[in-house]
Amino acid sequence: MPQIIDLCATSDIESEDVIRVDREGHSFAVYHAPGGKFYVTSGLCTHEAVHLADGLVMEHIIECPKHNGRFDYRTGEAKGAPACVNLRIFPVTLAGGRVTIALS
Repeated sequence: MPQIIDLCATSDIESEDVIRVDREGHSFAVYHAPGGKFYVTSGLCTHEAVHLADGLVMEHIIECPKHNGRFDYRTGEAKGAPACVNLRIFPVTLAGGRVTIALS
């Protein structure tokens, strides 16, 4: 049965930004996309395990702060070297102004 994890309030993230949230032994990156949607990926770059929330968000791309690998945070797809392994993504539920995910 999936575990529901409350990550943050929707108001905790500025539009077109990302924050780091650590819960249940995992690091997550929570994104507030243009247009108001929210997305959640694993919080560490697949290239060298650097926290993505320290990187740069440009539209729907997160750029890793260490080697500039890029990912589409909506799909997790690696978009630029040296990153070549996709990020894990988590379906987001918004309720009562909170961002939650189901962790299986």
